[in-house]
Amino acid sequence: QVRLVESGGGLVQPGESLRLSCSAFGTAARNNMGWYRQTPGKQRELVAEITVGSYPTYADSVKGRFTISRERTGNTVYLQMNSLKPEDTAVYYCTLGAGGMRGWGKGTLVTVSN
Repeated sequence: QVRLVESGGGLVQPGESLRLSCSAFGTAARNNMGWYRQTPGKQRELVAEITVGSYPTYADSVKGRFTISRERTGNTVYLQMNSLKPEDTAVYYCTLGAGGMRGWGKGTLVTVSN
């Protein structure tokens, strides 16, 4: 059973930056990885995904502000979040495999507020 562990969430003011990290344990093969987010009462949405070959995909709402990256080996992914806005507030989930088909993390809370 794969296990994904996220870190880096916290409380920041609008305009500030945050960097999320995630590593997957229990799998030997490299997979696509990504980040989804969800707020209470709202649909879970894709933030960004990155392929094994490091090709990134972003939601329109975060393009130009967020950058997803990964280590060359294994399944470790990062999300650099710049120019954070209050609407970025959510629980951020790390995913393994396209659309999270291989696993999901427990989530890390990001709160953007004055």
